[in-house]
Amino acid sequence: MDAILEIPIFPLGHVLYPAGRLGLRIFEPRYVEMTKACIRDNALFGVALIRAGFEAGLPAIPCDIGCTARIVEWEVPNPGLFTLMTRGETVFRILERWTQADGLIVGRVQLEDPPDPAPLPERYEPLAKLLLRLIAEIGPEHFPKPHRPDDAAWVGNRLAELLPVAPERQQQLLELNDPLVVLAEVEQLLKQLREE
Repeated sequence: MDAILEIPIFPLGHVLYPAGRLGLRIFEPRYVEMTKACIRDNALFGVALIRAGFEAGLPAIPCDIGCTARIVEWEVPNPGLFTLMTRGETVFRILERWTQADGLIVGRVQLEDPPDPAPLPERYEPLAKLLLRLIAEIGPEHFPKPHRPDDAAWVGNRLAELLPVAPERQQQLLELNDPLVVLAEVEQLLKQLREE
């Protein structure tokens, strides 16, 4: 793939993974205009964890690695306010970024090749069972469909989203491009959490 795109970048205190769901409440004018353009053109924007700064106010500095997002549902409860449901698509690397006069960050990004599909190895089946229990408890509607508990990348990404760890640790998991390495890291993190 390795395609290069120019997309708006939305720095957040949250990490988005491929096939993940992310609800957003959009009210700042720069992001309202971005949202309108993305809905009109069925276009992507980029979600990147904030490296420095804050979600609102002055433009924050995003991490160099993020995930493209596509708006899949939207409502306008009040003028100038959008509630969105977005879906993560592809990991990207920011090659260059600049801030427009309205405060919107735009980046020239390179889309990373997704990892080759890999079946879930038998040794990680307990992780898939844990994920299925969590899906049942939290509610299947909160997880992207189709559910793929036999897909290593899908299981790793969904567990990475749910781990009660700092966003910076979730960012490290996003930056790994090998689902089996992600699963090994998730397994280790779960072990550490149980020991605390």
